Amino acid sequence: MAAYFIAQYIVNDPAGYAEYQQGAGPTLAASGGELVAFDVAAQTVEGNPPGPQTVIIKFESTEAARAWYESDAYQAVVGKRLAATEGFAVISQSMNVGG
Repeated sequence: MAAYFIAQYIVNDPAGYAEYQQGAGPTLAASGGELVAFDVAAQTVEGNPPGPQTVIIKFESTEAARAWYESDAYQAVVGKRLAATEGFAVISQSMNVGG
C-alpha cells in the first residue's frame, strides 16, 4: 500500500534549507520516492499549520518511506532541514481505516 511522507513548515533559514534540498534530492531517487507536491504557499482551509510550505513524497509502502527516512544518506542531511525550519512531518498510508 502506498505511503506518503508529508511535511509542512515555515523556512526560517533559506540558505540552510537550500543546503538541505541539495543533499536530500538524490536520496529520493535512490529510495524510489516520488515528489508529488512541493508548494511554498499552500492555502490553509482549516486549522493553524506551522507554515505554508508543504512537501508530499510518495513511496510504495510505509516500510519504504521509513527506510528512506532512516537511511544513512537521508539522516546525513535531515538535520539541516530541522535546523532551518519549524513544523512537522508524518508518514501516512494511502488508506488506513484500521487505526
